[in-house]
Amino acid sequence: MAATVAQKDVSTFLRSKQNVSDKELAEEWAELDTLYNKRLWHQLTLKLETFVKHPLLQKNDNLIQLYINFLSTFENKINPLSLVEIMAHVIQQFQDKQEAIKFLEKTESKVKSNNEAVALCKVLIGQILLDKLNNQELAKKIIEDVEVMLDNADGVTTVHGRFYLLASRLYRLQGKHAEYYRTALRYLGCIDLHSLDRQEQEQHAFFLGLAALLGEGVYNLGELLAHPVLESLKDTPNSWLVDLLQAFNAGDIVALERLKPQWSKVADLAAQELKLRQKISLLCLMEMTFKRQANNRQLTFTEISQETRLPLGEVELLVMKALAQGLVRGAIDQVAGTVHMTWVQPRVLDRSQIAGMVQRLDGWCKDVSSMEHLLESRASEILTL
Repeated sequence: MAATVAQKDVSTFLRSKQNVSDKELAEEWAELDTLYNKRLWHQLTLKLETFVKHPLLQKNDNLIQLYINFLSTFENKINPLSLVEIMAHVIQQFQDKQEAIKFLEKTESKVKSNNEAVALCKVLIGQILLDKLNNQELAKKIIEDVEVMLDNADGVTTVHGRFYLLASRLYRLQGKHAEYYRTALRYLGCIDLHSLDRQEQEQHAFFLGLAALLGEGVYNLGELLAHPVLESLKDTPNSWLVDLLQAFNAGDIVALERLKPQWSKVADLAAQELKLRQKISLLCLMEMTFKRQANNRQLTFTEISQETRLPLGEVELLVMKALAQGLVRGAIDQVAGTVHMTWVQPRVLDRSQIAGMVQRLDGWCKDVSSMEHLLESRASEILTL
């Protein structure tokens, strides 16, 4: 396709494009003409990366014609990753999405020397497969291939954000809450949150909140609670979700009951009420263990029953589940009806949890200081023994 476009044809194309009524756009085309004639490929690349976003070029097949009559003549002279970034806009104008995939596959072969560019090509193909063709199976294969490529990359690349967004969309469609939670958080960690509009932020916050509650094995809710994306839910009809997340993080079963009129209206949460109650009971047990001093982590079955609001006969099973999932470590004394905890799984703490830890640390410091003074006052007695 590129080989059929001669130098004079490029000049003719660029001059014809300068005869548009919009003066600003005409000047943009003239600048492209100048940079091309001077063979300033780097500057031309930078210009094209912004030019393809021009509102007047988003109609019909303007960007496809830009590629055929202009970009294709020097695509081997510009940065491979930048080329694919530009192609990401061009493919939006392909009516036939299978043709768009073929176009990207050809582009992939042209940029095979650059792993990031190849990975981005694959991600763009994955987006078409998932969003336009609803082919989850092939999209999953793409995600698996790209994940291996990015695992071998040095640090976080510009492709990581797009990859995590694609993967999170697939997991959400498949109802894989835990996988969605982890990849969606990673996506937000790769981007500037302000690049998303308010509605997009609210959507991410809402879906993340549901995934945190429903996700199997997701107990570290503090990571999400500390994320600024939840600010987007304030003063909205879904602001209760933040309160519910805080209730789960604290193992607050009273708050769960108080918020039931709100969360029970969400079909996914209402359908999983039993699992939600099991999860908050486990978090309650973790919080009870965390709040205790290291030298006083013996919990009675009665105390656990009162905090979790579970029948006394179900307490031992709850503790066994917590031990089996690696949330806590300890030993059960069935005869005495007690549990001696030795460890609780580390989590991202909220401010109240940190404040409690500070108080315990202060208490420990006072105990150490008292022991120090005791040793000083009785040093002579100890030395004469």
